[in-house]
Amino acid sequence: MRSGTGGETTRLVCGYLACDRRLSELILAGLPRILKVNLRDSGIAGWMRTAVSYSIAESEAPRAGGTAVLAKLSELLFVEAIRQYMESLSPEQTGWLAGLRDRFVGRALALMHHDPAHPWTVDEIGKRVGLSRSALADRFAELLGQPPMQYLTRWRISMAAQQLVLGNRPLVQIAEEVGYESEAAFNRAFKREFGVPPATWRKNAGVIGAAAA
Repeated sequence: MRSGTGGETTRLVCGYLACDRRLSELILAGLPRILKVNLRDSGIAGWMRTAVSYSIAESEAPRAGGTAVLAKLSELLFVEAIRQYMESLSPEQTGWLAGLRDRFVGRALALMHHDPAHPWTVDEIGKRVGLSRSALADRFAELLGQPPMQYLTRWRISMAAQQLVLGNRPLVQIAEEVGYESEAAFNRAFKREFGVPPATWRKNAGVIGAAAA
C-alpha cells in the first residue's frame, strides 16, 4: 500500500490465537474489540518487542520445534497484553477481568478456580474473603453480572469440557473432579450449558481435531 511519497516503510505483522469461543467466553467478553499495547513506555516493553521480533524470525526461517515456540510466544504475548489491560481498567469497569482485579471478588474467584470440586457455598466463600454473604453476592453480581454459584457451575462445566477434549478418561471421573457426585447430574448440567451431553461433546471435539490435523 502506498500513500503519498517518501517516509519510512511500515511493516504489518499478523498472527492469531485459536480458541473455542464457548470455553473462552469469560475472557473474550471482558475485552474490547481492539486492544492496543504500548511497546515503548511499560517496563516489560523491551521483552515484548524481543518476543515479537523472535516470532518474526522463527516464521521466516522455520526450524525444528518452531510451531511449539510460536504457540508459546503467542500465548505469553497474549497474557501480557491482558495483564496490561487489567492494570489500565477504571474503578467503575465491570466484567470478569475487573472481577479478578477486585480485592474481594478476585480472592473468591481464586478459591473457586483452585478447587472447583469443593462444595462451596456463598457463606463459606464470604468468610474466606472477609465479606458477609450478602455483600459478596452483591459485589460479585455487580462486577460479573451473575451470582457466585451460577459462575461456579459454569466454571466447573468449562473445566470438564476441556478435560473431555484433552483425554479419554471416564466421564464419571471427570464429573467427580469438577464437583459432581454422579454422572447423571453432570450430564444434566453439561447439556444445559452446551446443549449436548458430554459424550457428544467429546465425540464432536475429536472429529474437529482430526479434521484440523
